[in-house]
Amino acid sequence: MTLSMYQASIPIFKQMLGALSGVLTKAEAHATARKIDPNALLQARLFPDMFALLRQVQVAADFAKSVSARIAGVDVPSFEDKEESFADLQARIAKTLTFFDSLSPAQMDGSEDRKIVTQAGTPKEKVFTGQSYLLNYGLPHFFFHVTSAYAILRHNGVGVGKTDYIGNY
Repeated sequence: MTLSMYQASIPIFKQMLGALSGVLTKAEAHATARKIDPNALLQARLFPDMFALLRQVQVAADFAKSVSARIAGVDVPSFEDKEESFADLQARIAKTLTFFDSLSPAQMDGSEDRKIVTQAGTPKEKVFTGQSYLLNYGLPHFFFHVTSAYAILRHNGVGVGKTDYIGNY
């Protein structure tokens, strides 16, 4: 049995962004119930040199949409990084999920050998095949930022656990 590029990406991105949305819902409820300024959580970080929660969510959504777009051979949608609230982050996740609906398996399947270049023309340029881009670059980066967002909230007392992180599958 073979696993298609679509199957190895879109359902996983949808599952994890859905779970992240649920975790953010719990975080907002936590802040409200405890009369915590939401910015205390949105600007929280695990360590001073790491991104804050708000940026972790932006980057997770960015990886999901950019990896999917490049594998499908379509332009990467541009989202401004102007989110300032839990509602804004939820809207960004929703926009990303809506973008997935514009992609078909036919656009993505067979892209295993497609040449994908990141940061073309720069000293940091990397050249991948579609498969290595998804499996060795895109998914690990995506999971890092989703996990970091979860860990920031868990560290700050939001009542989330493994089932919240994993989401519905």
